[in-house]
Amino acid sequence: MVVLTAPGPLADELEAEGFIVRIKNLGLLRRKYVNPSGLLNRLSKNLKAYRFLNGLNREFAFELVYSNTLAVIVGAFWAKKNRLPHIWHIHEILPGPAPLVMLMAKMLDSSTPCPIVVSEAVLNHWKPKLKLAKPEVIHNGIPYDAYLETCLNAKSDLGFPVDKLVITMIGRINPGKGQLFFLEIATMISKTYPHCHFLLVGDPFAGYERIREEIKKRIGEKGLEEKVTDLGFRTDIPRILAGSDIFVLPSILPDSFPTVILEAMAAGKPVVATRSGGAGEMVLDSETGFLIPVGDVEKGIEALSTLIENESLRLEMGSAGRARVLTEYSLGAFEEKIRIHLWQQLRRN
Repeated sequence: MVVLTAPGPLADELEAEGFIVRIKNLGLLRRKYVNPSGLLNRLSKNLKAYRFLNGLNREFAFELVYSNTLAVIVGAFWAKKNRLPHIWHIHEILPGPAPLVMLMAKMLDSSTPCPIVVSEAVLNHWKPKLKLAKPEVIHNGIPYDAYLETCLNAKSDLGFPVDKLVITMIGRINPGKGQLFFLEIATMISKTYPHCHFLLVGDPFAGYERIREEIKKRIGEKGLEEKVTDLGFRTDIPRILAGSDIFVLPSILPDSFPTVILEAMAAGKPVVATRSGGAGEMVLDSETGFLIPVGDVEKGIEALSTLIENESLRLEMGSAGRARVLTEYSLGAFEEKIRIHLWQQLRRN
């Protein structure tokens, strides 16, 4: 059974698949709560969530607890107190604040002998901080069927003529994704290559609406109104990628394992990404795309220019990327590794 911290589309999908879903505020721990009043607030929410889990356990008699993010700490604490095996699936690279990082490392050591980490980058971040826990890398895998389909009219469906070269960035708006960095590159590229158009896809996390306003302001200041389209939140990502020629992920903070890169590669698109977190493991530099330094506008322009000027290279890299995700990051392989990991933890207990 699944506990979600809020209702939404995921709850509907899980219930449609036959899962039992309960909604409860789980007191997610974020950096913004690392202050006296914030910690008191989180303590109150976690105590209520703890009592909620007690009630669920009387109903379901749990054998194992799985927490899908470090932001949820109540599962680890509850499992330890009830002497149940706990698995923490770590998607996060936390640069700070230091007290929060230390707290999470201590909780991992005390509650989870073998946490799952989504990339070598996440492993390298947490391993030096852990004394007992021994993380295992299991790369995410996703279903690719929708990205493998041929969409002959995808570009025109997006409102672009077939001779327009579309460069796309997809990602939730937050301080680390690099939308403003993307616009810096777009400003320079559009001057040299007027046939290029840039797409931004994604809406802001709650509390980051100001970044969207800054994006709109920057587009106006740079005169990019005719060169950049901000599509906001979309559910038709396979079609958007089908209508794109190049995908860019310009993260400026460590991005643990951005699955949108897998989606772009499955769609057969060359990827330009910063060497930030897991992207360096996913993209083979000069084979499936280009890796550039974080915040380096010149290297970004250089990588994009190479792809803009060479259609055959775009197709070659896109094809290599598709082959890579289908081989290295298949959903079947991911499911099997997770299943084995869960079974091993149950046997250890």
